[in-house]
Amino acid sequence: MGSPRYIAVIGGGDAAPDILKAAREVGREVAKRGAVLLCGGLSGVMAAAAQGAREAGGVSIGILPDADRSRANPYLTYSIPTNLGHARNVLIAHAADALIAIDGAHGTISEAAIGLKLGKPVIGLHVGWEMPGLKKARSAQEAVATALQAFGA
Repeated sequence: MGSPRYIAVIGGGDAAPDILKAAREVGREVAKRGAVLLCGGLSGVMAAAAQGAREAGGVSIGILPDADRSRANPYLTYSIPTNLGHARNVLIAHAADALIAIDGAHGTISEAAIGLKLGKPVIGLHVGWEMPGLKKARSAQEAVATALQAFGA
C-alpha cells in the first residue's frame, strides 16, 4: 500500500450546527478511507472535521496561523504553528492532495482558489459560491469519494 492521501478540510472558524455536523462527517469519512486530514487547526469546521477524524481513529494535522499552539483545537493529532496568519492558506493548499470546502467565506474561498490554481481537486459541500473547476458534492461521503477518485482510490 502506498502512502496515504492528504485531504484538506477547509471552512469557517464559526459555523452553524448543520455545517459542523457535515464537517464532522467528512472528517470521519476521511479517516475511514485511510487518508490524513489537514486543516487550519482552529475552531468551527476545522475542529469538527478533526473531531470526526479522531472518532474514526484517523490522523489530523492542523496548520495554525499563530506562532504557538495556544488556539489549536483539542482534536488534532499534530499541530504546526506557522506565525503566517492567513498566508498559511497557501501551505494548506500545497500540502493537500485534494481540498474539501465546507461552507465558508473569504478565507475558505482563497484556499479553494489556491488549490484550483495548483491543479488540485477542490470539492464544495454546502458552499454558496461558485468558481471554475469547483466540483460540488451533496454529502460527506460523496465529497470524500470525489476527492479520492482523482487518484484512483
